[in-house]
Amino acid sequence: MKKSFRLVACSFSILALFGCAAKVPIPAAMNVELVNEPPDSSKCQFLAEIVGSQGNWFTGDFTSNKNLVIGARNELRNQAYELGANVVYIQDMKNTNAYGSLGTTNTTAVGKAYRCN
Repeated sequence: MKKSFRLVACSFSILALFGCAAKVPIPAAMNVELVNEPPDSSKCQFLAEIVGSQGNWFTGDFTSNKNLVIGARNELRNQAYELGANVVYIQDMKNTNAYGSLGTTNTTAVGKAYRCN
């Protein structure tokens, strides 16, 4: 009984620690620029709408608000890079919290990916 409790406690601790870090960007994706206004349509081609998210009902309480935002933004960058985009216009960012949570448990960013000259 004591052994299984330790195993559960250890497993929970490991899962909690993994929830703390922001999602990591692909190194080349760090060159993708995030902007708050739509880029010039005469110089940029729209590629796709993309969504980045960090956190969930379980890991959100163990992840700082800063890492929730950075993780969501990094996921946008990764998706944009995979599409061949170099600019993302962030349309919206939302923070949500799960029932009974200690605060924000998820951040979601919605954007439009563009390839600009």
